[in-house]
Amino acid sequence: MSNVVLILDLTEIMKMKNYYEGFLAEKNPPGSVFSAKTKSCVITAYKSGKVLFQGANSEEESKRWGNVPQKQEKAALRKTSGSSLPPNIGSLSAIGSDEVGTGDFFGPITVVAAYVKKEDIPLLKELGVRDSKDLNDEKIIAIARQIKNIIPHSLLTLHNEKYNQMQQSGMSQGKLKALLHNQAIGHVLKKIAPIKPEAILIDQFVQASTYYQHLKGQKQIIKENVFFSTKAEGVHIAVAAASILARYAFVQYFEKLSQAAGFKIPKGAGAQVDQAAAKLILQKGREVLPKFVKLHFANTDKALNLVRKKRG
Repeated sequence: MSNVVLILDLTEIMKMKNYYEGFLAEKNPPGSVFSAKTKSCVITAYKSGKVLFQGANSEEESKRWGNVPQKQEKAALRKTSGSSLPPNIGSLSAIGSDEVGTGDFFGPITVVAAYVKKEDIPLLKELGVRDSKDLNDEKIIAIARQIKNIIPHSLLTLHNEKYNQMQQSGMSQGKLKALLHNQAIGHVLKKIAPIKPEAILIDQFVQASTYYQHLKGQKQIIKENVFFSTKAEGVHIAVAAASILARYAFVQYFEKLSQAAGFKIPKGAGAQVDQAAAKLILQKGREVLPKFVKLHFANTDKALNLVRKKRG
């Protein structure tokens, strides 16, 4: 049995968990975030950041998420669930769609779909548009302010209270994201009508079949020229632009949360957010949590345990 080990951050691991939603094991091995079993590969992600791929297809499956040689990576990106990416997709006029905040305990989920005409690609590159993960918040704010009036886009913000209500009603995070992406793309299509994009590229968080399964029952399900790719920010600049605009909105909302809390709230889902949530509970009461956090995260129980210890 071949094995591949990757080291990833928690945000990427949470993306993986959503992507493999239909293959998740009922019980997780000790110290793991999730375990999933596809037809030819077992994927186990650990809290340490290590992700283990085991099985005949482990090398190919790991290429979705890890750093591989450039030629191999391009080949892996073209292998999407359902259809292959057009070989020239990076030079087409396209809508790109991405989200921010799914792996953060505090704060909302922000989803942006953005339309970039092929003629504007050189300008966006000149303005520094690239994967938001490679940019600090200060740079993201500066770029977002320059591009938000240049490219047609739609921003959807799923606030914590609404997120918690929908999640507690039985909706998975993957379903919530699918609904938001589909809606944001629909808004942009209306904005640019009668123009039609040559492609629509979604930063892939679940398999295409699962994505469309999540959308069953919706009045409008956008399928024409829709493609999916992991690491889509590197495939078309429209996704990178969407990522920056989504991050910009997320950062702005985080500032408001910090003001409401009375202290600076940390991002992510590590030990620092447990401490921050415990401080929030001690100062304002447990009942304020739904406005600030994603309650189903394990951080909620960790914060409550810290509160119990501090209260003695």
